Amino acid sequence: MIAPRRFLPSISALLAFEAVARLGSATRAAQELSLTQSAISRQLKTLEEQLGVTLLDRQGRQLVLTEAGQEYVLRVRDILHRLAQASLGARSDRSGGALNLAILPAFGMHWLAPRLRGFARAHPEVTVNLSTRLQPFPFQGSPFDAAIHFGHEDWPGVCYLPLMPERVVPVCAPDLLAAPLQDPAEMLRHPLLHLETRPRGWARWLSALGVDQEPPPGMMFDQFSTMAQAAIHGLGVALLPTFFARPYLSDGQLILASPQTTQSIGSYYLVWPEDRNEPAALASFRDWLKAQTMQTASGGGS
Repeated sequence: MIAPRRFLPSISALLAFEAVARLGSATRAAQELSLTQSAISRQLKTLEEQLGVTLLDRQGRQLVLTEAGQEYVLRVRDILHRLAQASLGARSDRSGGALNLAILPAFGMHWLAPRLRGFARAHPEVTVNLSTRLQPFPFQGSPFDAAIHFGHEDWPGVCYLPLMPERVVPVCAPDLLAAPLQDPAEMLRHPLLHLETRPRGWARWLSALGVDQEPPPGMMFDQFSTMAQAAIHGLGVALLPTFFARPYLSDGQLILASPQTTQSIGSYYLVWPEDRNEPAALASFRDWLKAQTMQTASGGGS
């Protein structure tokens, strides 16, 4: 059942409020919406009277959100985004449309991207748009339908599709070691490269192989790609996911620093907001992605 009309502000009022909240000025909001400043002011007054809450305070020439306004504008933006998406969806193929996906750089570039051609062939009705995000973010107010997540099931308010555990392998430049180290403890005598999002990566790798000694500090990187380049140039040993390391090992830029691989500190997941209706494009992508990971786990894919 739809809420009583008195609780449903007009779209015009919500657009005016969102624009003023973002721009801090009724004049600039009026220019953006092709309205007069007085029209914007009337919309804001009507909205506040309807809600019985002050949403904006004037500070000099600026209009500043109150505490209630700060919370309300987040919900308004999410509602306006959903309405726009619903309107676009009504005009498009009901079985397809666009899928906006947030990806992790290494997983997206080295595992997902090489397989996307297969998805495009199987689902030409779906357009996949990719953007990089390194950390979890609020889906509310974002343009994303889903995201790739690494770690554990600790992203609030989402549904999860487990994809795969991350397995890692130590690699280095060919001239750094004469041969792979058979004893994991020998790794401690070499410079180790570290990743910001996996600060305990080396400690966990060593511990899994029976080495309880704390690894030495070393260079720190924010992405696997820059850490891999540092390893290629001989700056140390990098701990890389097997799917990321494989092309560097194949072309000889890197070699195995140890034949040992172990399961890392987390897994990859596809996540999507649990409070939204699932679009057909997401359902198609999720089912395809599940099949791909099952094929990889059974040894049918790299």
